[in-house]
Amino acid sequence: MSLDARLTLARPELAAEDLQGLVAAQAYAPRRPAVCRAPATAVRRTPAADAEQVDQLLYGERFDILAEAGGFAWGQAARDGYVGHVALADLGPPGPPPTHRVAALRTYAFGAPSIKAPAIGPFSLGALICVTAEEGRFGRDSQGAWFVLDHLAPIGLGFAADPAAVAESYLGAPYLWGGRESLGLDCSGLVQQALLACGRACPRDTDQQEAAFEAEIPRSALRRGDLVFWRGHVGMMLDAERMIHANAHHMAVAIEPLDAAIARIDAAGSGEPTSFRRP
Repeated sequence: MSLDARLTLARPELAAEDLQGLVAAQAYAPRRPAVCRAPATAVRRTPAADAEQVDQLLYGERFDILAEAGGFAWGQAARDGYVGHVALADLGPPGPPPTHRVAALRTYAFGAPSIKAPAIGPFSLGALICVTAEEGRFGRDSQGAWFVLDHLAPIGLGFAADPAAVAESYLGAPYLWGGRESLGLDCSGLVQQALLACGRACPRDTDQQEAAFEAEIPRSALRRGDLVFWRGHVGMMLDAERMIHANAHHMAVAIEPLDAAIARIDAAGSGEPTSFRRP
């Protein structure tokens, strides 16, 4: 059995103890839960500040630590299972479980229940908050920051209905390799965030998404919310002809006619779409 290294918390010298019998390692250790305490932080391929960002954690998301070295934790993101290295300074011990999530594209928190208080953030769509007290229009989270309650939704409630509309809210956001935050994200991050906002689980990378969404359709059947996959790229249809995608050509989330995108991407050497799928 071959396990995806991106999703398997194991390396030759150390693996998570729950993987005993599945992967070979010199030693096994228990996972130690932590949570992201920064508005967003990078999950990096190697433990260095200038290493490639392969994913991001948003505020309140869990990260299971297996080892620490050089100011970084090596572990696995609970949201999408991605394995990598996160700066220890951006992690903290778990507090009470989240009661709310950020339902606005982005929002600030404040040092007191007032819009004139020092601002903290911004926090992106999908960040997880534990509201421990309320005062007027504000809710205080377990770390002492005050969020505007209108920008939060209770866990399990208030999901968006249209992933394409969520994706459109990111229009113009800068392209950021490995990004998931509202200030910058990549193609698969945009799709993942759009579906998560609708209460639907979604893997992180394009090949994982293509494999997860098994409902392959012909191009002639494309409609709003369908996905178009290339080798290493994905976009979401806004209707039968137009697609929204975070891409390195525009270096932003952009809307583009599907025919134009197919021709441009093929001319750049990435070939024709590999599939059309309905998540």
